[in-house]
Amino acid sequence: MKRLNRLAGPLSRAGAILLTSFACVFAFAAGPAAAEKSTTEEILDILKQGDHISDSRYEELTQRVKGGKSRYDVKFGGRIMADWASISADDSFDDDLGGGLDGDGVEFRRARLFASGSFENNVFFKAQYDFAGGDADFKDMYIGMKKVPALGNIKIGHFKEPFSLEEQTSSKYITFMERGLPNVFSPSRNTGIMAYDAALGKRMSWAIGAFYDADGFGDGFNDYTDINLTARVTGAPVYADNGRKAVHLGLSYTRQFRDEDETTLRYRQRPEAHITGVRLANTGSFNVDDADIMSLEAAMVMGPFSVQAEYMQSFVGSDAANDPSFSGYYVYGSYFLTGESRNYKPGSGSFGRVKPNRNFSFQKPGAGAWEVGVRYSNLDLNDEAIEGGELSNLTLGVNWHLNPNVRMMLNYVYADLEDREDVADDNANIVQARFQVDF
Repeated sequence: MKRLNRLAGPLSRAGAILLTSFACVFAFAAGPAAAEKSTTEEILDILKQGDHISDSRYEELTQRVKGGKSRYDVKFGGRIMADWASISADDSFDDDLGGGLDGDGVEFRRARLFASGSFENNVFFKAQYDFAGGDADFKDMYIGMKKVPALGNIKIGHFKEPFSLEEQTSSKYITFMERGLPNVFSPSRNTGIMAYDAALGKRMSWAIGAFYDADGFGDGFNDYTDINLTARVTGAPVYADNGRKAVHLGLSYTRQFRDEDETTLRYRQRPEAHITGVRLANTGSFNVDDADIMSLEAAMVMGPFSVQAEYMQSFVGSDAANDPSFSGYYVYGSYFLTGESRNYKPGSGSFGRVKPNRNFSFQKPGAGAWEVGVRYSNLDLNDEAIEGGELSNLTLGVNWHLNPNVRMMLNYVYADLEDREDVADDNANIVQARFQVDF
């Protein structure tokens, strides 16, 4: 405080304005009063002593700091995921796929920063950018309103369409480094409007929305086509012991309107390793008029043990390809060796942050949370005139949650490809690791 007081005398007009601005921001965001004077209060004292603010303004801001409730709530955060991977494949298989499969390397899978918050406790927003890959594209850019009569909550902007359990679970909390093969059918993020809410004591959730097919910056323009209508409903018939015992059931559906004269569709998928740009299964592009995609989802948590599964199918309207149908599924189990449970959130029908019983530390006993998992996934992109191949993966994983915000992951993936046009049946072996932190 003495050091701050010495600044009061020579404080310039510009400095006073700057300090006043910071004081106003902190005053509006302040919560209950602390036992000792906060930095904000000390700044206000300096401004008053130097006659840079009036007595009435000083009293107003001081009251906000000490006891006023904030009308605004703002939070900043982000995530960093640094990956390494090594992929082993026969030279002939690599050549058939055009090269780029066999090798090893590193990448930042995700590098995101966000700002989120609310105004007057009923309007909320989020702005999140992802800098991985060299671009700064949107990974959520929306505003919304809570407690809207008959609708629950409304969200407008660029965000995930309500589809699939694994897609709705944040990449910070998924069990394996990459989502399962059928995730290729998920529409992910687009620009639109969505209504959603929870019911039955948050044991049930529903969401429905209309979206333009948009790029990574939320932009989309077309001749009244390329619009998705998407809905999801979930329920938790069992939810006990704060989620340590839970059963999840869900259904997602999206109708994608397209113009066959102008719009093409292509389904293609990596072998659950993002570091390679090679898509083992690939339909190639073909003209489409529409697509109907459904997802059936189920999960169960029994203490440290959990299982999760989804089945997806896409029915494509295409005269050029004789209306093909494609499908995929995954099933996996995980177990916490240290006794924790996956954090199921029935109000949103998704999984959240794992909290270790004892955080890892070099200074005191604590091992963090150790989790092992195994997954089998399948994607069939062969039907009618399309021979995109059938890809099957077996994944083994180990996760070390050092604390709720830091995780290390190790995955082994065996990827087997069959029946793709102009590509001989073959397989690849993948070992990959991730260091992850979010804040």
